[in-house]
Amino acid sequence: MAKAENETKERSLNDIFGELEEVIKGLEAEDVSLEDSFHLYHSGIDMLRKCSDKVDKIEKEMLVLDEEGETHEF
Repeated sequence: MAKAENETKERSLNDIFGELEEVIKGLEAEDVSLEDSFHLYHSGIDMLRKCSDKVDKIEKEMLVLDEEGETHEF
């Protein structure tokens, strides 16, 4: 596994969302070149995929309490 990918997995969702905000600001900048906008776009898509994977993992780990007070996986 690449070092950058491993570091991304260790970051929190809030950290990644903060980075996504910076990507959006970069895309909205008036002086952004076409090449830079493509790079920012692809970086943002990668971050969104990682966020989605983290959310899926968290959802699978969640427990649901049923009417009888017993816990079940989400």
